[in-house]
Amino acid sequence: MRGGGTDNLVSDERKPIVLVVDDHRFSRTVLSRILDAADYRVEVAKSAQEALERVRHYEPDAFILDTEMPGMDGIELCWRLREQARFRITPILVCTANEDRNLLRSAFTAGCDDFLVKPLEPLLVVARLGGLIKKSDYYKQLERIRADLARYVSPRIRNVIESRSKGQSASSPPQQREVCVLFSDIRGFTALTQCIEPTELFRAVSQHLGAQVECVYAHHGYVDKFGGDGVMAIFDGAEMACDACRCALDIMDRVSALPPLIDGVPVPIGVGIHAGPVVIGNIGSGDHLDYTAIGETVNVAARLCGHAHPMDVIVSHAVHETVGSAAELAFGKGETAAIRGLITPVTLYHLRRRGAVREECTAE
Repeated sequence: MRGGGTDNLVSDERKPIVLVVDDHRFSRTVLSRILDAADYRVEVAKSAQEALERVRHYEPDAFILDTEMPGMDGIELCWRLREQARFRITPILVCTANEDRNLLRSAFTAGCDDFLVKPLEPLLVVARLGGLIKKSDYYKQLERIRADLARYVSPRIRNVIESRSKGQSASSPPQQREVCVLFSDIRGFTALTQCIEPTELFRAVSQHLGAQVECVYAHHGYVDKFGGDGVMAIFDGAEMACDACRCALDIMDRVSALPPLIDGVPVPIGVGIHAGPVVIGNIGSGDHLDYTAIGETVNVAARLCGHAHPMDVIVSHAVHETVGSAAELAFGKGETAAIRGLITPVTLYHLRRRGAVREECTAE
């Protein structure tokens, strides 16, 4: 929101700041009076070099530049300003004493948004400047909204959506792909909710999920969704199984290092990992879509997670075979287990770091 009457540069209610750059005192005075009457805060610079020095210390909301100044003219100054990321969308108007087409073409090529012809018409100055500032404000507001929304969508999914919005329909058909799916879950979460204040529980769970998300991205995966007290993450590519296993072990390390929730007891995390085909695409209606992966592979990974003991990582036979003899990964002896929801028993393996397994064997 703009307008108001305070000079506080960080206030949302401050006057918009316009930097007028013109070597003629009369032109600076005329523009200052026009803009001041329209409730703008006016700053002036007598040269392009002075303007560049001044913007090192603050960011005007708009510029009005004279095209003809000794040394660096307004068009070159426009180039210099547009080279700075912070002035990429800041409104820039140029003032000219004539409407020479080549001059105007050069000004627009440099990045100016509009032009004013001297002698200046106050109504035209205020209308053109106000329209450009309003457009700039709308764009900044959209950028803030986009940044906030990005925190609720994984970078991978956001890139897919953005690429499709440029040339493809958001309702493009789903794709079948080979991926590795990781599920994490807090064991005994329902019991914890009865022992901890809701606000404290929410804070602690958020902290734990944040640590898991960092591990997922560090190992080239992406978070498909949160499941209340756990995450569903997807890994793809040639190293997807190894990436998922390393991620799971790092999650265990990170979670173990976090403060306990109650009575010195760490949060008991269980993790399940399975690899196989999934179908990835949009699910839902036109009003609400979820870009996600579904299929038996997802279901099996979720069931393995539910079968894991506290601080335990269980992987399927498919993951075990794919990982092979990765140097830092080791597995317990394969065991056959009946998993809820699956018709036939499956072979599963408990994942550990190789050094940790040797220590366990020595202790025994």
